[in-house]
Amino acid sequence: MNIDNLAINTIRILSAEAIEKAKSGHPGLPLGCASMAYTLWSRYLKHNPENVEWKNRDRFVLSAGHGSMLLYSLLNVFGYDVSIDDIKNFRQFGSKTPGHPEYGHTHGIETTTGPLGQGICNAVGMAIAETYLAEKFNREKYKVVDHYTYAVAGDGCLMEGISGEASSLAGTLGLGKLIVLYDSNNISIEGNTDIAFRENVALRYKAYGWQVINVDDGNNIEEVDAAIKKAKEEKNKPSILIVKNIIGFGCPNKQGTPSAHGEALGEENLRLTKENLNWNYEPFSVPNEVRAFREEFKVRAKKEEEKWNKLFKEYEKEYPSLAKEWELWFNGEGEVNLLEAEEFWKFDKPMATRQSSGVIINRLAKVIPNLMGGSADLAPSNKTYMNDRGDFSAENRKGSNMHFGVREHAMAAIANGMYLHGGLKVFVGTFFVFSDYMKGAMRLSALMKLPITYVLTHDSIGVGEDGPTHEPIEQLAALRSIPNMTTFRPADSNETAAAWYSAINSKKGPTALVLTRQTLPLYDGSGKNALKGGYILKDSKNKENPDVILMASGSEVELILNAAKELEKENIDARVVSMPSFELFDDQSEEYKSSVLPKKVRARVAVEAASPFGWHKYVGIDGEVIGMETFGASGKAEVLFKEFGFTIENVVQKAKSVLENL
Repeated sequence: MNIDNLAINTIRILSAEAIEKAKSGHPGLPLGCASMAYTLWSRYLKHNPENVEWKNRDRFVLSAGHGSMLLYSLLNVFGYDVSIDDIKNFRQFGSKTPGHPEYGHTHGIETTTGPLGQGICNAVGMAIAETYLAEKFNREKYKVVDHYTYAVAGDGCLMEGISGEASSLAGTLGLGKLIVLYDSNNISIEGNTDIAFRENVALRYKAYGWQVINVDDGNNIEEVDAAIKKAKEEKNKPSILIVKNIIGFGCPNKQGTPSAHGEALGEENLRLTKENLNWNYEPFSVPNEVRAFREEFKVRAKKEEEKWNKLFKEYEKEYPSLAKEWELWFNGEGEVNLLEAEEFWKFDKPMATRQSSGVIINRLAKVIPNLMGGSADLAPSNKTYMNDRGDFSAENRKGSNMHFGVREHAMAAIANGMYLHGGLKVFVGTFFVFSDYMKGAMRLSALMKLPITYVLTHDSIGVGEDGPTHEPIEQLAALRSIPNMTTFRPADSNETAAAWYSAINSKKGPTALVLTRQTLPLYDGSGKNALKGGYILKDSKNKENPDVILMASGSEVELILNAAKELEKENIDARVVSMPSFELFDDQSEEYKSSVLPKKVRARVAVEAASPFGWHKYVGIDGEVIGMETFGASGKAEVLFKEFGFTIENVVQKAKSVLENL
């Protein structure tokens, strides 16, 4: 058995053994794709196991993340920090080999995948970043950004609509350094893909503007090799290799069947697989020949990076200013300190928070050169366009404004890939109600702790005549429920500046900026105080013991301020608290939180034109929440706010009722 076949079978058997030991996992893809993946990794993928942060490495994304053991076995065979003991602990609590690949958890994993279709979109984002950064930094003799993005996708990935969104955009943008290897095995969990998936994938991708290459036998290394080579020769189109593989290859009783997909082979079938593949080694063995190949590969990989390092040193000498920018773009993870920058915080007139967000974006664009982002065909409404920065397109790689088209789901996943590539700060925008379309990718932003900024405008029933389809109700509670996500609903332009300041300096994960269409006042004392998530905007006369605490976020802050004035006429002493971000407030010290919401003051009313879910932790069992218990309606905004109880009179009545019932 030659070294290629021996290494391929090592990948297959390690994968099958790990899954069998765990009694859980997906052996079908690792067995079926091992030959295809090994060919890519050994002959084309530019990577260095000893430096997973090498900037000019090729990116590899396993979009079909359920086949994670393929990736862990590849990492082991190619010399990454994934040991045999790690492989033995596949899917076990605390192990480095979880059920699906997790970014930041396992050495060499470029992105978290598993929800089908997400990975191929991440790959599109990585390819966008590579193309943009190459245009920025490369010079004639110095291609310091020159690498490919490869993704392995399965039938399930291509069934998911998100992959169609991203693939369409990739074709439009002409991303020639994006190569997708499609594991076309005609099997899904429920049976043959014919039961639900009969389309001509080749014609679909040709229509998207991709180069399509067919590989009749994924186990034929030379055929796979020739296909990848051909893909790399095409510079102006992304390429998809439609590779015919056999799911569960090598297992006589399961290959080509649905049962190979998502269950351990079983001890007898594992024995038969080893016999069929002429595997005569102890469990969890890496043959000496493969170990020797690993060491040879590591030497070769290290030399590849050393060659680039030498090139970059020469680049630094010839283009010192560009090299300094490189350092800032790729390694400038320090705080963007604008706390004392008066211009950043300055607003002279009331405006909608979507509008003030647009002002802030353009202020940031002047001080953050690697800021890149855009909207789902809504930039004029979202106010997400950066002036004088150009539009990224197939014809212009210099532009930093992205036009994602009406593709919210893919947009968020592409943004994850753009950030994961390195070198960019990324934001995206759409209407708040359409965050539902983005939820899967936003969740992965949070899981990976990526500081993506989500600009979500038209935030409430204030959308008005557009009606309930466009009026977000439950979305605030949904985003607030996501771990690592900071949700920020500012009450004025000053708080919007604080929201952006928090977002661009986030270290814990993404930030959702929830912004109004309607104009809001400017308040004295707002702004930097909002960085604490909640603060006293207008205090009671008795600072130690107010009669009632009124709290709100966003546009409803104006309402509670006016209600406090009315209560004062009735000798009811109210404290007004602006609460733009639950997460930031919850992160404050107990002393601070108690100073804003004293435990002894049980009379509390919260107001928000959204689902009341989540507010009860602040109002307690004695308090009241004025929120939306139903969907909205079509009508003028001022009429809707009145009809749904967002009036001074109702807030006053609720406050008095709470006091009476104590």
